[in-house]
Amino acid sequence: MVHVSGTLALAAALGALLGLGLWSLASRLPSLARPRLAARLAPFLLDVSPEARRIVDRASADPVPVLGVLAAPALDLFQHTFGGLLGGTGRTALLLRRAGNDLTIEAYRLRQLLWTLGGAAAAEALAALHGVTAGAVAPLVAAPLVGAGAGLLLRDRLLVRAAGRRTAQMESELPTVLEFLALCLAAGEGVHDALRRVADVGSGRLAAELRRVLDEVGVGVPLATALARLADDLRVPSLTRCLAHVVGALDRGSPLAELLRVQAVDAREESRRALLESSGKKEITMLLPLVFLILPVTVAFAVWPGFVVLQTQL
Repeated sequence: MVHVSGTLALAAALGALLGLGLWSLASRLPSLARPRLAARLAPFLLDVSPEARRIVDRASADPVPVLGVLAAPALDLFQHTFGGLLGGTGRTALLLRRAGNDLTIEAYRLRQLLWTLGGAAAAEALAALHGVTAGAVAPLVAAPLVGAGAGLLLRDRLLVRAAGRRTAQMESELPTVLEFLALCLAAGEGVHDALRRVADVGSGRLAAELRRVLDEVGVGVPLATALARLADDLRVPSLTRCLAHVVGALDRGSPLAELLRVQAVDAREESRRALLESSGKKEITMLLPLVFLILPVTVAFAVWPGFVVLQTQL
């Protein structure tokens, strides 16, 4: 059995990172990064070949093609092993859609795999340094597992935070967008013109989603179908209820101006209720700095001069 010292383990980890970096840089060289024949022909066969569409989409989303091809078996194993642990492909697709990320499930899993390997390598390097200085062997064994788990969960947590932040922004923008749409409709514009005006003038997250809807309508998708698909993709409760009423009104031919005005009032009331609930939940958290920071400092300022006087007199 070959004895692996801390120095040798650290050298192996750093060498692997160096090799990976050099390989990624080499894949970007013109002589090595020439597109294959299938990649050159794919843009001209998008209308007749699903494989061509897949190649074009993958080329725009994969930053390191060589690494993506080599990591395909490991990516499949990673998907089968950890996909269910992180909520499955449905949860990941919903989070990516809410976050406004155009990555596919496979591309996101590849990034998760890279974060997992990076966490394991970083933890192994730190454990190797600790082992060199302290002569411990246990950290060298446990550190890669802990680092891999930390990297995996951190990447998932970042996606959850991005999705939650974008969802909250869309919910906060919903009343303003609805009022603007109601104003445009009351001024005599049609539904498509009102949506186009809001999408062109607006700069928020919800305006970007409306631009997607208008793009779908521009290629022949009915407006009601595009709005229903938007509600199904995002699954934001307030937006889903509003779009359900709008789709129903479009199917029945009902006037939309008053409906959108009522929906805007309801959205503002719901936002106000959510704000009150959030402040009530954070009331205990707001007391923590008061009890453990401000109050002790105040007591110290009140007691300390008398304590110093007593010590001086004694």
